[in-house]
Amino acid sequence: QVQLVESGGGLVQPGGSLRLSCAASGITFSAYTLGWYRQAPGNQRELVARVFSDGVTMYGDSVKGRFTISRDNAKNTVDLQMSTLKPEDTAVYYCDAYLSNRQHYWGQGTQVTVSS
Repeated sequence: QVQLVESGGGLVQPGGSLRLSCAASGITFSAYTLGWYRQAPGNQRELVARVFSDGVTMYGDSVKGRFTISRDNAKNTVDLQMSTLKPEDTAVYYCDAYLSNRQHYWGQGTQVTVSS
């Protein structure tokens, strides 16, 4: 059974930092492309960051220079370090693991709220 479990969400003030973590089980973790997405109320889910199996990373334009994605294949985890947070970063954040259209899994999401 495949599971992706996010943790680390919460309330943070503008300008602050937060680290999200996603722990995976039931997959050959190192083979998967891993990502973080977010969805704010009334908006579509958008890509935040992605890390490929070879370690190459990519970021959404709105988070470039502020967020960093990293993976640990020994621990089966993918983290998202978020800095200089803004109110518009408020959303539910989801991690995903993708190998093929049939092997694409999502976590349950974790809420991040940026507010003073």
